[in-house]
Amino acid sequence: MKSFEELVQMKSTKTIAVACANDPEVLEAIRQATELGLARFLLVDTEENCAALPEFVSTSEACEVYPVKSTHVAIREAVKAAGDGRADALMKGHIDTASLLREVLRDDNGLKTGKTISHVAVFEFPEFDRLLFVTDAAMNIAPDLKQKKDILVNAVAVAHRMGLHEPVVAPLSAVEVVNPAMPSSTDAALLTMMYQRGQIKGCIVDGPLAFDNAISVASAKAKGITSDSAGQADILLVPNIEAGNVLYKSFMYFGRAKVGAVIEGAKVPIILTSRADSAESKLYSIALASI
Repeated sequence: MKSFEELVQMKSTKTIAVACANDPEVLEAIRQATELGLARFLLVDTEENCAALPEFVSTSEACEVYPVKSTHVAIREAVKAAGDGRADALMKGHIDTASLLREVLRDDNGLKTGKTISHVAVFEFPEFDRLLFVTDAAMNIAPDLKQKKDILVNAVAVAHRMGLHEPVVAPLSAVEVVNPAMPSSTDAALLTMMYQRGQIKGCIVDGPLAFDNAISVASAKAKGITSDSAGQADILLVPNIEAGNVLYKSFMYFGRAKVGAVIEGAKVPIILTSRADSAESKLYSIALASI
């Protein structure tokens, strides 16, 4: 896939449990998703909020409403639905991220897998020849080498579902050479060696690379980097959450990129968009989770 337009054409019968759905942008994304046939929805919210849901919810065969007594119960029941198989994905509505993740990470909810849970964002730019993945911009603050490997594997899994059978992964640093004083460069080199030794499969790993060398073949050539994959990255593996957060928001505000994102590593995909994200971003995130 090279665009979100292709992604939203993928029909699905998957069910997404939404915790506290009574949010205008979330509801607009759900309305569009049901019209496109992207997914079915289990809307879990307080009795008061359920009574105020828009008309399309009650008339759509793709929506089921589950009223409960409180917001806390709504979060718990939505997570439980994903854990016991009644839902294939989980989505955050009008609640804070920490409240949802606390329930997700409980041992008795059936969503923990023992893997590192990480955020995978997919960007579409107006003038770029491919979709670009960024990970991890929202979950892991300062991942160590083992966590970076897990984060990489999670992102590759999302890329595979989108038709990229051998995505190029660029572990980013500020330089394209190994500098012992810069841990991101040594981690990138070790991840590349792990790939070369067969410890990471289903992708190509090439690093360390600075951002320009990761996405621009001309830049890589100008710096004399000898590599068949430099400049052709599909997945940018950021060194820490600060770098990821800045890159993510720069893409959105200055690159005018479209974006969708999911949390990977749990039993089901989790749509954990910001309350400030647009209905369009939430729709693309629903589409990502549905495939």
